[in-house]
Amino acid sequence: MSGIVVHLPQGSGGVVDGEPYGEAVTLRLGPGERARFGRGSSRTPVELRLADEAISRLAGEIRVTDDHWQLSNHSTTHSYLVENPEGAGEYLRVPPRRAGAPIPFEFSRVVLPTRRDTTVSFQVFAPDHVYLDPHGMGGSWESRTVTAYSLDETATYFLVLAALCEPWLRDQSPVAVPTTPQVVERLRGHSSCAKLTPRAVSSHIDYLAEEKLRVGGGQVSDAGRGDRRHGKREAVVGVALRFGIVREEHLALLPPRAEPAARGR
Repeated sequence: MSGIVVHLPQGSGGVVDGEPYGEAVTLRLGPGERARFGRGSSRTPVELRLADEAISRLAGEIRVTDDHWQLSNHSTTHSYLVENPEGAGEYLRVPPRRAGAPIPFEFSRVVLPTRRDTTVSFQVFAPDHVYLDPHGMGGSWESRTVTAYSLDETATYFLVLAALCEPWLRDQSPVAVPTTPQVVERLRGHSSCAKLTPRAVSSHIDYLAEEKLRVGGGQVSDAGRGDRRHGKREAVVGVALRFGIVREEHLALLPPRAEPAARGR
């Protein structure tokens, strides 16, 4: 694993004077690097600042190793939760004073308790989980072949990718790349996507482009936000189809397509 991405969404750092606190923060950490989180102070610097008064000045620490990341809980009284948003309720509880708890999830949401009716949370993405090539699993570990693109076919981002590629796989002809709203509508019938939003789909596309398929900024237009988003979707689809990452059999992962309404006589 070459590293992780830690993301604190805008307004997710707690509540100050009745208003959501904090600008969005994104950190990229490589093996051996760490990020501390908590309320912080001039004498206790933290990389992720969380404003709630129930959170310690130094609440915890994230540390990246070669093949996973670890969470240390510096609180003496509160447990933290690490949720797997892709895992239908799967989570880990990290008890007070626990140091270096290994986290196995590719997507994680770290949740801290507060004295309010809401929690404080931030996200951790571990994009470089490595999967063995199914055709090269024999022999010693040193001789095994790993996949160039390590995608989890059970994850929501793969459903988004399949929906983006669907028109080409079904029609075998050049067509317009599906828009973000069209992807939301296409996946609405899936059990895990009933609450999927356009913003979430955009985040999955960013994750696919920047971390999983590594399309790079050079393949994305800079003519404006709409053009950049369109270019990013086209680049993601191009890589997925050229390298056979999404194939016709993956269309079975998508919900059944609605049949067109019968025309009146």
